[in-house]
Amino acid sequence: MMNEHVTKLLKENMWDLATCSDNEPNVVPVAFKDVTEDGKLLVGDVFLETTLNNIKTNGGKIAVSAYNPKSLEGYQIKGKAEYVTEGPVVDIFKAMVEKMFNGAATAKGALIITPEKVIVTTPGADNKKEL
Repeated sequence: MMNEHVTKLLKENMWDLATCSDNEPNVVPVAFKDVTEDGKLLVGDVFLETTLNNIKTNGGKIAVSAYNPKSLEGYQIKGKAEYVTEGPVVDIFKAMVEKMFNGAATAKGALIITPEKVIVTTPGADNKKEL
C-alpha cells in the first residue's frame, strides 16, 4: 500500500486534507506533516479547527491528496485520523511550528492518520488504481 514512491512523494510535497461532516466538505493544505516508518501520516495541528470538528463527528474519516506539480505523479490516501495533544509527535510539531513562526504560533496537537486505501491519481493507465 504505502510503497517507497508514495512515501517519497508525500515527504517532498504539500498535502491537502479533506474531511466531511453533515454533507459539508472541507479541504485544507498542510505544511507541517511527516510519514512514519510504519506508514502512518502525521499532521501538526496549527489551524485545523474545522478538520478536527469533522473527524469528531464522522468517525475519523479523512482523505489526503498529494502530487508532484512537475511530473503530475499523485496519490490519494483514505484512512482514519486520531487526534493527540501530547507525546513525542506533538513535541516535534510544536518545535517545528514555533521555529518557523518565531514563537508567534505553536502546534496544539497532531493527527495520526492510519491509511486504509492508497489510490493513484497520476494521469495515465494506473489512474484510479488502488495500491
